[in-house]
Amino acid sequence: MIQHLEIEARPAHPLAFLVLLTPFGVANGYQTVTLGYLLTAAGVSTEAVAAVVAAFLLPQTWKFLWAPVVDSTLRPRAWYAIGVVLTALGIALTGLIPATAAGLPLITAVGVVTSAASTLVSMSIESMLPHNTLEESRGRASGWMQAGNLGGTGIGGGAALWLAQNLAAPWLPALITAMVCLLCAVPLAWLREHPPEAPAIAALQPRPGAPQRLAVILRSLWRMARTRRGFLGLLLMVLPAGSGAAVNLWSAVAQGWQASANQVALVNGVLGGVVSMIGCLLGGPLCDWLDRRHAYVVFGTCLALCTAAMAMAPRTPATFIGFTLLYALINGLCYTGYAAVALDSTESGSAATQFNAFSSLANAPLFYMALLEGWAYSHHGPAAMLWSETLASLAGIALFGVAVVLSRRRTGAAPAI
Repeated sequence: MIQHLEIEARPAHPLAFLVLLTPFGVANGYQTVTLGYLLTAAGVSTEAVAAVVAAFLLPQTWKFLWAPVVDSTLRPRAWYAIGVVLTALGIALTGLIPATAAGLPLITAVGVVTSAASTLVSMSIESMLPHNTLEESRGRASGWMQAGNLGGTGIGGGAALWLAQNLAAPWLPALITAMVCLLCAVPLAWLREHPPEAPAIAALQPRPGAPQRLAVILRSLWRMARTRRGFLGLLLMVLPAGSGAAVNLWSAVAQGWQASANQVALVNGVLGGVVSMIGCLLGGPLCDWLDRRHAYVVFGTCLALCTAAMAMAPRTPATFIGFTLLYALINGLCYTGYAAVALDSTESGSAATQFNAFSSLANAPLFYMALLEGWAYSHHGPAAMLWSETLASLAGIALFGVAVVLSRRRTGAAPAI
């Protein structure tokens, strides 16, 4: 007779998720902030720097393709170790390459590999997160996790840039940044890789082969997408509400408010990163209090109202600083809302695959809204850019409302999503 094995569930402190995901944000911040500045200072054209950044972001758009491999092969801790070591090596190696036009091909190649490695960091955490949080506190866990993402991007990129400006050896800032990434792996020791009952089940059943596990994972993804909860969550990701696309354009449009380079660096660097982290942490409890899809819609509405108010305010440097920081705060709420919606829809055993389906779709609005807002600014000025985001976001929210009503009628579901 086999005795049932009970293991007390002890959720990990959410601070662990902030620390563990920081290398993911740091890799992005180093590439877009630190390296972008160093290349520009060396006389590399803005167009060439943008191409390097775009190449770095490319694996983030297609990472859902290899997420099933993470779910179906090695253990999450092993994937995290591989990801964080390769991410750190990529950053360190970038510091050894001259930040000049001649070094661009090699910098681009290393950047793509580093970006792909950083996706392993995030995927492994997403695989373990459902086993280390309670259902009622997943919003808070999402907030801490996204605080590590945005904080790592803003603070990590800004700190590495400060080091690059104050240290004589050009390779030393990259090496220090890489070592910080490796140290972020310490909380991994306190996370579970499986639900509490998994060891007892594993002792009774042979582990299926990778092809069988992959088939099960893909079927679970399709099953999730066909549920009302999963479909509405995925729909939210492709709509423009809460996309935060203007964050990527503030530097390019700052002259519309007569903002100086130092002011732009302040709100897009360390201060903006801190404010975004605060938004992430505030969003966690709200996502646990409200339905997580409702919370995301509320945050998206607030972001639309922010751009509308900025469009009507005087175009001065003070306006630019105040509203971009407010935008960063609300954008942090939206990032937590996105992660909470994704986590709320995922199933244990295929969390990385399902979470990254949400993540890849969430990148779509960043692309098409950047095109729309850039066109509006170029042809009609700053106010048109802001109104384009406001109206597109409100239209997306209205479309989501229609989808909620239609799906409720079709399934006969209760009013709550």
